[in-house]
Amino acid sequence: MGSRASSLLREEDIEEIKKQTGFSHSQITRLYSRFHSLDKGENGALSREDFQRIPELAINPLGDRIINAFFPEGEDQVNFRGFMRTLAHFRPVEDNEKNKDPTSGEPLNSRTNKLFCESKKYQDDRQSGAGADPDPA
Repeated sequence: MGSRASSLLREEDIEEIKKQTGFSHSQITRLYSRFHSLDKGENGALSREDFQRIPELAINPLGDRIINAFFPEGEDQVNFRGFMRTLAHFRPVEDNEKNKDPTSGEPLNSRTNKLFCESKKYQDDRQSGAGADPDPA
């Protein structure tokens, strides 16, 4: 299955994802294979239920927050590019990325973008009441 999944990803797609996310070629192909193994509906997208079947997320106290990070407001599925963009926020910031071409914008894993991502999750939690103090007294 891994070889079939990686053969569906075109070289130009890999290069574009590398530029957008900072992941290496081998990381992208491994994550593509993992993405397809999680895609139980075989429709090229993951649902919340697909993520909830991951044992490590199911038992993680922050599992719902991690899963929600993959789904922009109103979305119920994420394709491979969206999956990779979200994962890029979790990559460590590397010194060599400071020298990145300024016309291409900040990397998704820049400190600024990580802060923005966390701020958005915090706002979403406050709006849904997830971060509310259960005993305000």
